[in-house]
Amino acid sequence: MNELIERAETINQLLARYGVKFGIYKNNTFHEQLFPFDAIPRVITKAEFEVMEKGLVQRVDALNQFLKDIYGKKQIVKDGVIPEEFVFSSSGYLPECEGILPPKGIYSHISGIDLVQAKDKSWYILEDNLRIPSGASYPLIARELCRRASPATFRNNGVIDNRNYAALLKETMEHVNCGGICVIMTPGRYNAAYFEHSYLAERTNSVLATCSDLFVENNCLYYKGYGQKKQKVGALYRRISDEYLDPCTFLPESLIGIPNLMSAYRAGNVSVINAPGNGVADDKGIYYFVPKMIEYYLKEEPILKNAPTYLPFYEKDRSYVLENLEKLVIKDVSEAGGYGVVFGRDLDKEQLERMRGLLITQSRRFIAQEVIDFLDLEIVEGYERVERKADLRAFVLTGEKTRVWASGLTRFSRNPDSFVVNSSQGGGFKDTWVLSH
Repeated sequence: MNELIERAETINQLLARYGVKFGIYKNNTFHEQLFPFDAIPRVITKAEFEVMEKGLVQRVDALNQFLKDIYGKKQIVKDGVIPEEFVFSSSGYLPECEGILPPKGIYSHISGIDLVQAKDKSWYILEDNLRIPSGASYPLIARELCRRASPATFRNNGVIDNRNYAALLKETMEHVNCGGICVIMTPGRYNAAYFEHSYLAERTNSVLATCSDLFVENNCLYYKGYGQKKQKVGALYRRISDEYLDPCTFLPESLIGIPNLMSAYRAGNVSVINAPGNGVADDKGIYYFVPKMIEYYLKEEPILKNAPTYLPFYEKDRSYVLENLEKLVIKDVSEAGGYGVVFGRDLDKEQLERMRGLLITQSRRFIAQEVIDFLDLEIVEGYERVERKADLRAFVLTGEKTRVWASGLTRFSRNPDSFVVNSSQGGGFKDTWVLSH
């Protein structure tokens, strides 16, 4: 491992050369920055991973059943497990997806589940990402460069090879393919995760396409590259948000969508990965109910725990939150990427009162959580080893069966006083070693 640490600067230089960057488009300005890599890996034992694996499969299977139910019979609402107004007021719920059953009944083909490990070594689920979770490419290419830098490190430490992600992704896409080629749809060069789009297309031998290469004809989706014949698309791994997917169904001003894509999807002629409408299941408010979903759909006790969470929507929870605001973290359910996260301890008296007012008048908009004291992980900063907060994004792929990739994206905060690890907030990343013994 020391050899990796000594070569960390060279590895970061290679990552930059290969374009492993994170782009942010904000205030009409595109800013591209490096996603710093730290060579000290997060290590997960075989026994620890086996428990995590079972818990993640359980959770994603329940979430897929929830999505099928919500856009179908809505039995979980009828049985009073989740309040009706809570589901249908979610910004992620799309009435346009009502009654559509995706190929093979799978909604979330690629799930990014964010976990943190507390100092007592317990794992907690922080949030579920079922729309277009990104980040698998970073540990993939980092591991590739680390193996080149120090092959002996991986031979001598019994680390499970993570190079099978592309094969898992390819199998997932082909399982729901409706007849035709597999396409990874990107909004283009200025998207934050463009590197990942192009990297995964290359690794899965899929076509990388923008909306200008794709069109719908007779309720079928086709790809036509420059000077090429048109080809039917059977599986579309889309990397753009729901609202931009189809200007004929969602935002008419979208310039990066495919007109009439939803018609082809509704007709069952193309699989869209992940399914439109998944946002209702990864709403931070709905997160509160996932343990209840596991019990309801699977008749099982949840293996992995949620972080202790309160819904101001409920009077009892709201009273607790208002009384304990200074020691809780408040999250805006409509925000992502580390935005909209407020620690009560950081607010002055006036800000606390303002937040209390919002929690009373806009209770559906927020959740509150106990602050979990994350396990600190070592990183190299300059010539020193220091400890920083870190989380783990696990990737769960659902095709013929649900599988957990034996790797993941470990993100860490570069700010010693911050719990926010997102790349958009200046965080870095590590390789995640799952041991074979």
